Amino acid sequence: MNLNQYMTGIQHIGIPTNDIDATLDFYHKLGFETAFQTVNEEANEKVVFLKLGTLVIETYENKSAKMESGAVDHVAVNVTDIEEVYRYINCHNMNTTQDTIHFLPFWENGVRFFTIEGPNKEKIEFSQYM
Repeated sequence: MNLNQYMTGIQHIGIPTNDIDATLDFYHKLGFETAFQTVNEEANEKVVFLKLGTLVIETYENKSAKMESGAVDHVAVNVTDIEEVYRYINCHNMNTTQDTIHFLPFWENGVRFFTIEGPNKEKIEFSQYM
C-alpha cells in the first residue's frame, strides 16, 4: 500500500493556549479569520480554527500550554481514509502512542483522528473530515 494515496497535505497545526481571547486577537491582527468555533466538551476546552488562505491553525484553551519556544502541540495531516491509514501505521509499528481512532463533532459532520509520536517527540495527527 502507498500511504501517499490517502494523504492530501497538512490539515492544521495545533497550538494550545492559556488565553484564547488573546490568541484570537493576535491571529486576527495577522489577517486570520475564525473558520470554526466550538467547545470540546470531553476535554472542557474552547476550540477555534483560524484560517489564512490554505493555512489552518487549531487553537484550544487548555490552561496548561507550555508558554515557551517550541510550544506547537501537533501537525495534523489530512487523510481521505482514516481506517486504511490506521492499518498502515499499525502494520509498520509506528503507533508509538497506542492511540485509537477518535471522533469529535467538529465542522459539519465531525472528524475522526488518531495521533502518533515521531522520533523527535513531535506529535503527528492523522485526521479525516467526515
